Amino acid sequence: MLESMSATDTGPRTAAGELAAEYGTLKRGCGLCDRSGRGKLALTGAGAVEFLNGQVTNELADLRPGEGRYAAFLTHKGKMLGDVRILAVGSPAQPTPLELLLDTERVALQALFDLIRRFKVGFDVELHKRTLERGLLSLIGPDSDRVAGTQTLPREEHANADVEIDRIAALAVRTDVGVELFCACDQTEQLSRALLARGAESVGEAAAECLRVERGRPRYGIDLDETTIPQEAGLNERAVSFSKGCYVGQETVARLFYRGKPNRHLRGLRLSAPAQSGDELHLGERAVGRIGSAVVSPELGPIALALVRREAGPGDVVAVGADGTTADVVALPFSRG
Repeated sequence: MLESMSATDTGPRTAAGELAAEYGTLKRGCGLCDRSGRGKLALTGAGAVEFLNGQVTNELADLRPGEGRYAAFLTHKGKMLGDVRILAVGSPAQPTPLELLLDTERVALQALFDLIRRFKVGFDVELHKRTLERGLLSLIGPDSDRVAGTQTLPREEHANADVEIDRIAALAVRTDVGVELFCACDQTEQLSRALLARGAESVGEAAAECLRVERGRPRYGIDLDETTIPQEAGLNERAVSFSKGCYVGQETVARLFYRGKPNRHLRGLRLSAPAQSGDELHLGERAVGRIGSAVVSPELGPIALALVRREAGPGDVVAVGADGTTADVVALPFSRG
């Protein structure tokens, strides 16, 4: 019995130790995470920017090669169908991009594909599938630029440029926590080996998720869904322009921004014990939301993201599930580091 208990006890400690080590890499070095499974599309043609500008929440009219934008795409009622990173690929010397590379959560890929295919009629636009054609490797941490050789890449998020790493062509993209590299799918493994040889260390998605939750960045399909309006998720500053022309769902988004108050807000939760995505939150007798992303951060302990009703604001304590777990509601981010 003692041997059995000891063996069982060792597993969680080992897993926690591995997570802590990978987390330390992300904080102090350079972690490598393969995210090739994300959804990827591309738009080409003289009308690509004009067309997409009428479909998403952020301003694209002034988008130049080497730049990028983060945006949401919505229903006519202003609810999110997904979010997307839009990269203007091409030489900075040219006035317009060669293509717009679209990167989205896999769960939102079909909705984005359907939207483009439905509304591109009449525009000089071609739609290309890239999910299976392009690999995507994330370098996370302060040493990312040295590993990727991207010290000259502009610091603005979504800035992008063509690079070559050990004779492997890639598109380098600035992120909030490092650099990402798009490459031909059949060269992903070779590029990964080259990055590891330069000093990157492989990390799992769990460690990367800890960092994302700490920074208060919601993920579509986990924290956000088709019931979410961008302002509820705190996305207005990053993803919404209030000075651009019309786009799908604009009326609802603008009305809420100028005249209304969202019923929900994306908040952080400091948990008394680990919890699960989907656990219900109560303030007194009232249900005020459900947990989205939930992690056990090696630095901050059990934390989570949740869309909660405005009645539960920072400083309130909510009950989590039915097992006595509680959570302090806090403003985001938990950490900017």
